[in-house]
Amino acid sequence: MSTVATATAKEVFDLLHEDLAAIEREFGADAVSSVQAITEISDYLREGGGKRVRPSLLLLAARGLGYSGKGMIRLGAVVEMVHTATLVHDDIIDAAETRRGRPSTNRAWGSSKSVLVGDWLYMQAFRVALSERKFRVLELLIGLTQQMVEGELMQMERLGQFISEEEYNDLIYRKTACLFEVSMRLGATLAGADRELEDKLGEYGKRLGLAFQIVDDVLDLTASEEVLGKPVASDLREGKATLPVIHTLQNGSTSAERAAIQTVLAERNFLSVKHREILEILNRNQSLQYAMHAAYSHAAAAQAALAALPESDYKRALQWMPEFVVAREK
Repeated sequence: MSTVATATAKEVFDLLHEDLAAIEREFGADAVSSVQAITEISDYLREGGGKRVRPSLLLLAARGLGYSGKGMIRLGAVVEMVHTATLVHDDIIDAAETRRGRPSTNRAWGSSKSVLVGDWLYMQAFRVALSERKFRVLELLIGLTQQMVEGELMQMERLGQFISEEEYNDLIYRKTACLFEVSMRLGATLAGADRELEDKLGEYGKRLGLAFQIVDDVLDLTASEEVLGKPVASDLREGKATLPVIHTLQNGSTSAERAAIQTVLAERNFLSVKHREILEILNRNQSLQYAMHAAYSHAAAAQAALAALPESDYKRALQWMPEFVVAREK
């Protein structure tokens, strides 16, 4: 992947620092409720940090097209609220106990309160988005929410089962890449871009999101619990077949290897087969390398989609993002 004209991490941080700080303040103000549990849990979630990739994409798209209004701060908080709500619901569905190295909200407050706070964050995101008085903004957010809910249901129906690479790509688009795409489209909408340019920026977001999720799935198998902030190989424990696993199941050299993976997916734990054995199988079949190659391909396609964007520091930052995504370690 070309590194020509891309920014550095420090340059991107300096470029977005004030805007992201404003989004944090907006998120904090928007997440206040007269119901104490909502404010308490929302603050806990916000203080848990995160990369803030999605609002950063919205900012870069908007500013890259010459926009500098307050709408990008409001909508930056909106996409982060939507993202946070999805994490809360994911943790409840997966019965997760940790998130970013801290107790998950469902563990700390229970599933009943947590699911309602997740719902409240979704609705509050739409309330804030209404202030833009743009039909396209609501259209994008409604479509996004439907895609993510459908993706979650599709994944639940396929737990413990083999899925094809095509089905996997559809799932990760709905669950992850769709929000990256919409973040870029929202930035373009704020700046008054025509649909053709919005589509190109949306393609960038989609491809970046696909690369992001594939790398996430590889790290879930290979990184340590200390780095991830959650148990390793969570996807396999939950019966989810990710790209490295799918590759071995489709191309594994022996039936015994495929059977070992199927056993873990069915048992949803490393009882009969250990995590170390699965890693050895995936490495023998070069399945981790295959998945990373796919991530690099999506990252390169994301960079290519930026051709129509005018040259600026914001475009250079967008060119850097795919390199950050595929090189990260957590």
